[in-house]
Amino acid sequence: MPLTFGVLAAAAPASDNVTPGLLGFLVFAVMAVVLVFLLKSMNKQFRKITPKAEGAAAAKAARKPKTAPGEPPGPETPK
Repeated sequence: MPLTFGVLAAAAPASDNVTPGLLGFLVFAVMAVVLVFLLKSMNKQFRKITPKAEGAAAAKAARKPKTAPGEPPGPETPK
């Protein structure tokens, strides 16, 4: 590991004018492409989630009239 840092230190430019260059652009471009694929995959996974079943059951339970214990249930409304 120290040998790697020594090689990098020897290859570093001595001036203060350092730019990202080609390597910085390539790293940024690869990260952008990976992000696009990650977002596509995430959207695919979100489409698989179907909250309709849970929402329908909750809505049905909310519409059901509440009766006190011992009271006969009210007349059912036709659907």
